[in-house]
Amino acid sequence: MTLKDVQMVLDARVLVGEEHLDREVRGACGSDMMSDVLAFSHDHAILLTGLTNPQVIRTVEMMDMVCVIFIRGKKPDATILQMARERGLTVLETDHRMFNACGMLYDAGLRGGH
Repeated sequence: MTLKDVQMVLDARVLVGEEHLDREVRGACGSDMMSDVLAFSHDHAILLTGLTNPQVIRTVEMMDMVCVIFIRGKKPDATILQMARERGLTVLETDHRMFNACGMLYDAGLRGGH
């Protein structure tokens, strides 16, 4: 699955990183607790979260993830988008809730980590 596929499944808007939509996605993690994300060991994954602070971008970078998807229509501020841009990450936004978004991706064939 590519980030473009993820965007289409979730009817998501691209906020940053449209040029990276061809990247492969190997897994997904849905959490608002960055400590849980740090326990998730799967590169080339995406993070679905409602948390909109700079720690999200730092965590995604540390875990070699390729994309952050802000759920429930959450709007990250310009600082977060600039951090993502500088790190070559893709940022998407969807109106779906966490449970539904994760289920939609699962139904489309994307699985979680180890």
